[in-house]
This record gives sequence, structure tokens and C-alpha cells, in this order.
Amino acid sequence: MGGSFLNNYIMEKGRKRRSTANLPLVHRNAAGIDVGDTIHAVAVPEGRDTKCVRSFGAMTCDLQEIIEWLSKCKIDTVAMESTGVYWKPLFTMLIAAGFEVYLVNSRQIRNVSGRKNDEDDAVWIQKLHSFGLLKSSYLPGDEQEALRTLVRYRRTLTSDCNRFVLRMQKTLELMNIKIHTVIRDITGKTGMAIVEAIINGERNPENFLQYVDKGIKADHTTILNSLEGNWRSEQLFILAECCNSYKYYRERIAVCDTEIENQLRTYQEACHPKTEINLNERSKKQATKNKPKFNTSSYLKAIYGVDIMAIYGISDILALEILSETGTDMDKWATAKHFVSWLNLCPNNKISGGKMISSMLMKKKPNVASQAFRNAANAVQRSDNWLGDYFRRMKAKGGNKYAAVATANKLATVFYKMVKNSQEFNPVELIKYQERYKLAKINYLERKLGALKRELA
Repeated sequence: MGGSFLNNYIMEKGRKRRSTANLPLVHRNAAGIDVGDTIHAVAVPEGRDTKCVRSFGAMTCDLQEIIEWLSKCKIDTVAMESTGVYWKPLFTMLIAAGFEVYLVNSRQIRNVSGRKNDEDDAVWIQKLHSFGLLKSSYLPGDEQEALRTLVRYRRTLTSDCNRFVLRMQKTLELMNIKIHTVIRDITGKTGMAIVEAIINGERNPENFLQYVDKGIKADHTTILNSLEGNWRSEQLFILAECCNSYKYYRERIAVCDTEIENQLRTYQEACHPKTEINLNERSKKQATKNKPKFNTSSYLKAIYGVDIMAIYGISDILALEILSETGTDMDKWATAKHFVSWLNLCPNNKISGGKMISSMLMKKKPNVASQAFRNAANAVQRSDNWLGDYFRRMKAKGGNKYAAVATANKLATVFYKMVKNSQEFNPVELIKYQERYKLAKINYLERKLGALKRELA
């Protein structure tokens, strides 16, 4: 009796569960793929083949077999999870074969119990996609993808190069050589000349003065005192190794810049083939140490059609990173609010029962474009313009991180409207901005005062 009752209960629960899953089919010919390093599990609707779930390898021949099987099963659209970089070869081949491919964020399909293997994951992805419950992630075009790969590689080279600079400073500190605290940049003209002299065997502080540039503000006595220390052989060896590695990485960055310039030229010809690039036009902004060797502003102006580097805080390298991550087609985001939401520069409001229960930022690592806008925001905090005034006001309200996100939101909104509407940057004068803010604050306080008077009446 007990077993019969339990079986009837389970069958009844199963009927109730199936009745709640009667969602309308949006994609009848949909497939789901769970992507892995060595195995791809593929699921198709039932009745398309003797087995609706199959596992394939990850070699090129296996990917071609997946495409042939999907075509045999009359599949039109495919959803796959963005797992590492393993999805890219299969994604490229599916697009070339004419399939509509959805690249899905793992957050949309996780936290479901009962799935214990890759094939069950593929079935779950297929079901969600057939009901139209999955949204495709933002994906760049071919030209933008090539540019993004090169710019990200340059970013990695720059990061690795800076690690060797920090190691050079550490070795000098361990020998109690304080020259890196006296001059602004140890990789500048004076700094590198002194480091190379140390590597070549120079130990007399007086002999280093010939390498000091006229622009160094420190007096000769301070420089001489900073070059006295204990010359340890193991630290000198590490200093030489790091210096050589730093030079090597600078050479690689220069080679990468050449390739990026070629890709920018190709990108510009694809976007605006009739627009000419004026390489003689120079940017009005001061060049930074990590600036590319070519004329970045001219290429960006020709690609966008507007001068986005006129925006406060946007440098050459930041503008290049934003282009490689977002492209030029702002129609992929319906409004500026959708754009800043994609950048995670606005609150992630959670409302339940008509009440706001949370308005924090999503806890995820900022993408490269979001980080670029944040860096631009930090660059304007001491500037004498309306964005700098806004940053300082937000910093007084919620701290530096709060101000950086809020100002980055403003910068991203300005960028979106400029590119979307092909409008040049038209900043508000600082005095007018401050007067407008004071009037808005007066109006707010008057409304609060009126509400308090009505409560007392």
C-alpha cells in the first residue's frame, strides 16, 4: 500500500509540473549546445533523429560533423553557453554555415537542480531556447573582433611591461638606491640612463650627474644622496634582467601598434570607405607614456565621424579600447540607459512587493569598456570643468568609487549620444552648470519645506 501511494503521489506531482511548463514554442527548430574543451554535447528537439542528444569531440572534423547533424535535423537556430574561449571555433563555423547562433551568458541557465552531466545541460539549453527564454550576448563584427583582439593583447603587453618596472624599483629599494623616489619616472630619459649606467658597472654617485636631464627638479645633492647604497650582486643581476625585459616588451608593443594601425585602416575602409584620414591633424590632449605611436585621434575621428577624444578624460588609449569593445553601431543598445546598464555603471534595482530591496551595482568584474570609462572619470576629478565639479561633488557624497562610477555613467551617456546622433561634444560651461545645480537644489529644498508646512497645518 505504501509503495502504491508513493507512486501515485509522484505521478500526480509530475502531471502538475508538466502542466506548468506549457509555454508557447518560439523556436521550433532550436538546438542547444553545452561547450567544453574536449567534448561538445548537442541536443535537438525530440523526433528529429533516433537520439536527440549526442556528444562530439572538439576537433575541426568533429565541428563539421556537428554542423552536418544539425542540418540533417533541420535546425535553424542554436544556443550555446559562453564557456571560456572554447565556443569561438564552433560559433564561427555555425555562422558561416548559415545558422542563427545565440551566445548565452551562464547566469541565464544556472541554478537548476537535477542536471549532472553535459548532455543534460545541452537538453536544458535547448528547452530554454525553444521557449524563447534566452537572450544573446553582445557580439562584435569581424573587423571589430580583429581590432579587439589586438587591443586586448596590447593591454596585456603593457601590463606585463609595467610589472618589470615595479621589479626594477624593488631591486633599487632593496639596495637602498632611492633614485626612483627622486625622479618622477624611472623609465624616462634620466631614469633609464642611470639604470643602464648602474648595470654597466658605474658606482660613483658623482658620475651619474651627467645623465640628469635639465627638466629634473631635484637638486644635485639630493640626487647624489639617493644614489648611495649597498650594491648587492644578486639584485644587480635582477635589475639587468628586468631592464632587458622592459626594453623587449616596449619593442613588442611598438610592433603591436603597427598591426593595430593597419587594422584601424581596414576598419575605417569598411565603415566609411569614402572618408579620408588626415594623419597631419594632431590631438590637443597631452600625450601619455602608453600612447600608441601612430595618430590615434585621426583614425578614430574618421571611423566615428565625430571627435570622441574631445570628451573630458578620454585619452588615446582609452578611446581605442572603447572602440574595440563597443564598435560604432549604437543601435545594438536601444537607449543610453541600456548602454550604461551593459557597462554596469548604473544601479541594479531589485523591487519586490512594490518596495526597493536593493539598488547596488551587480557584483561582476567590469569589462574593458567599463573600465576605460572609469579611468576617464578618475582623470577628470581635478579638472576645471563641469565633469570635474560633478566628480568632486559625488566624491563628497559617497567616496571615490561612488564618484568614479557616477561620473563614468555621465561620460558613457555623452559618448553614446555623440556616436548615435553624430553630434560633436558640446560641453556646458562650469559657471552655468554650477548655477543650474544651485537652482535645482533651491527648488528641491523649497518643495521639502512646503511638504513640512503641509504636515504641520
